[in-house]
Amino acid sequence: MFDSEFIKKLEYLSLISRRIFRGQLLAQKRTRQLGGGVEFADHRDYLFGDDLRYLDWNVHARLGSWLIKRFEEEEDLHVYFFIDCSRSMSVGNPCKFDYARQVAAALAYIALADLDRVSIVAFADKIYDFFPLIRGKQHLLSLLRFFESLQTVGEATDLRASVNEFLHGKHRTGLAVIVSDFYDTAAPPNSWQTAIDTLHYRQFEPNLIQIHDLIETSPRFFGDLQLVDIETGSARDVTVSESVLRRYKQIVGDFLESARRYCIEKGFSCTISPTAVPFDELILRMMREAGAVR
Repeated sequence: MFDSEFIKKLEYLSLISRRIFRGQLLAQKRTRQLGGGVEFADHRDYLFGDDLRYLDWNVHARLGSWLIKRFEEEEDLHVYFFIDCSRSMSVGNPCKFDYARQVAAALAYIALADLDRVSIVAFADKIYDFFPLIRGKQHLLSLLRFFESLQTVGEATDLRASVNEFLHGKHRTGLAVIVSDFYDTAAPPNSWQTAIDTLHYRQFEPNLIQIHDLIETSPRFFGDLQLVDIETGSARDVTVSESVLRRYKQIVGDFLESARRYCIEKGFSCTISPTAVPFDELILRMMREAGAVR
């Protein structure tokens, strides 16, 4: 899955990204703190023992006030990739799970090339695996080996439970990139939105990448069928007619559109794509939509 051709595509995407993780592709600037940087932030009163190099002499000359200049200092951007490893991701051509890992690996490589810190969270009904924060392209091979070691697991998809488990780890805030089909079975309906809201409330910047296979959105099956839930194993006998198929397509279309509407309403980044789109083309599309490349 991560052969030499894949690595070449990563290099190409990195070259044209123009440091987009600094606020263009995922619409999030690096976090800042007050420190010894070079960009002015505000003033505070002078205290005995303060370094006089930071005294604002212009203000003192005009107003007679003794004020110390404070500056903004950039912190490393932390990027957390939440990869859906539930069994519903194992279907499709190409497999949704393989596609999700390629997309996440490409975005992670761009972040590493920009010296951001990257971590991977593999989840289904809970967190099944975790790759700790790394920084720098020298860790790419270990990151790809981790992606390759992942398998689809679990009996359901529960992003809310997985996010709550993640937040118990007291991770520093940053970008939270969720790559999933969002077939979340936890109650109530659309509980994955509660999970995203929780991340945002805890000062993370959510970015959704919803993927699907064309056979899910445009099936061509007719007649008497037995449908089996790939995650729970439950089965149902159905008769698929043209009217049933139209209704099904409408429901799936509404489901995909609901994710888009939710993100627009909340101001989150959202990308929806079938696996038929090559992963590198999807990344380029995300760049273009963010105005990073033409």
